[in-house]
Amino acid sequence: MDITQKPATEPVIAQHEQTLKTLPFHDRQDFEDARRGFLGALAPSDVRAADGRVVWDGDSYRFLGDGDEAPETVNPSLWRQSCLTAIQGLFEVVPGIYQVRGLDLSNMTLVEGERGVIVIDPLLSAETAAAALGLYREHRGDRPITGIVYTHSHADHFGGVRGVLPMADAEAGDVPIVAPAGFTGHAVSENVYAGTAMARRSGYMYGAALERGPRGQVGAGLGQTVSTGAVGLVPPTVEITATGEEQILDGVRVVFQMAPGSEAPAEMHLYLPERRALCIAENATHVLHNILTIRGALVRDSRVWAGYLTEAIDLFGADLEVLFASHHWPIWGRERAVEFLGLQRDLYAYLHDQTVRMINQGLTGPEIAEAMVLPPALERAWHTRGYYGSVSHNVRAIYQRYMGWYDGNPARLWPHPPVEAGRRYVAFMGGADAVVAKARESFADGDFRWVAEVLGHVVFAEPDHEAARELLADTFEQLGYGAENGTWRCAYLSGAHELRHGGFGTPTATASPDMLAQLSAEQVFDSLAIRVNGPRSWDERVVLDLVLTDTGARYRVVLRNGVLTYTKAPQADPADAMLLLPAGALAALAIGGTPPGIEVDGDTSALGRLLATLDAPDPDFAIVTP
Repeated sequence: MDITQKPATEPVIAQHEQTLKTLPFHDRQDFEDARRGFLGALAPSDVRAADGRVVWDGDSYRFLGDGDEAPETVNPSLWRQSCLTAIQGLFEVVPGIYQVRGLDLSNMTLVEGERGVIVIDPLLSAETAAAALGLYREHRGDRPITGIVYTHSHADHFGGVRGVLPMADAEAGDVPIVAPAGFTGHAVSENVYAGTAMARRSGYMYGAALERGPRGQVGAGLGQTVSTGAVGLVPPTVEITATGEEQILDGVRVVFQMAPGSEAPAEMHLYLPERRALCIAENATHVLHNILTIRGALVRDSRVWAGYLTEAIDLFGADLEVLFASHHWPIWGRERAVEFLGLQRDLYAYLHDQTVRMINQGLTGPEIAEAMVLPPALERAWHTRGYYGSVSHNVRAIYQRYMGWYDGNPARLWPHPPVEAGRRYVAFMGGADAVVAKARESFADGDFRWVAEVLGHVVFAEPDHEAARELLADTFEQLGYGAENGTWRCAYLSGAHELRHGGFGTPTATASPDMLAQLSAEQVFDSLAIRVNGPRSWDERVVLDLVLTDTGARYRVVLRNGVLTYTKAPQADPADAMLLLPAGALAALAIGGTPPGIEVDGDTSALGRLLATLDAPDPDFAIVTP
């Protein structure tokens, strides 16, 4: 099998030439904005963990240059975006507000107060957050941290908190940590329940195993990639519950706007009236964002997302002078900022409304994705391009939110699973060799989507068919080269990489000890329930009473019929055993271990029998092969 990377084919090159003709590459405003207020960069821009491991390597993107001509193996529009998101350093937004950009997937914003500095969104990893704070202090002085704000419940906006907040300060509780209502529950549940599958698929989404360069990873659209350091969580001490609520943080007045159920389930915007600056969190960035991220998540509500942007304009638009977000670069000037918010609002509203209109005309998700065309004003704007989300997969997500997986056609109500379907397709088409021969003709014609579809059947039917694997890898590569979307490029090239070199597993994970420590008792029991191997435990019955000795809470936990359930209601019948343990020891249960310091009254084998029913998640599961 030929495992070498290939050049771009003529159909891909022709597509790129058309892109250059149709998009306004002469417009350099974004480059001016992305460099405005530059104070200094981290040099070299590699960030290391305590053990010397590199957790961020900004210098690996030097090949991008200054927005110069894109190579044939990268979509010119994505190349332009990657050149912008790779710009790294400390920037003054307005006097008293600073951003560190290009040291993680997200930005860290620093607002100077009367005594020190308030950190908004301390990145994903402690190491990158510490490096960002160090860069700020190098240019602005050694100001203490006097407040932290988490704008929303995604890990790249809180995971680096231990890099900016010393442990002693966190334990003392002297630094207010502000977050939207429901933040902690959403932050930990997303990373624990389906966290293993999401992390494995994130490796594809961000190209974690790809070399950086014109034939590899060039960026993810929202930022370059994710850092791979220590992810932590210090729980909030101040919860924002209502739009219009105000806080004074180190003498800085902050007005909040709630935006739950938008880009994140717990999210908020914040306005700084004295500086006429609006932080829009991650709800209006220089991309079309995800309604459903390709790593997997709950489908977001683009209708309410658009509504929050309308509300932001109504609340803050009259006095606004600068708009900044948790990714990308700011927008200066009231007119430009309001127009930016308006176009972003129109983008999400248009996709929602037109998708639902076509649903009611009988179109399915894939049909709507092919039919959807944005209006000219949205098509022309750089910040509405599909670098992270895409029109195609966002439309299918909106369909999924309203209609689910089934499109109404009984022919697709009970399909065979991929391996069985693949065997039947291949047999119908004359065998694997015949399919590969026909696929080569379609590859030469540039019909890469069709080649990927038919060869996917061959590889699942005959995973060791070398010619099919080789041609499918080459096909994924061409699809990656052509993709304007950064995550699509990463996914396609990651698929090619695994077909050629084998699985790369899960390079990054976010279910850290800090995350596990924040699980509620109910979330711990839920995390156990989703690991019970049902068929293996059909005949097992375990009844436990858990008493949390420090809170007094008491739970009845029952395993029967392969199902783990729990209740706080008093129970008359006796349990097999009573477990007494502090609430902080529950985290050990979440990973299938025996909690430290536990006392057992009754059948000492009961807990072990329960734990024996649990399956360990597989972080290395196959994706492009059976």
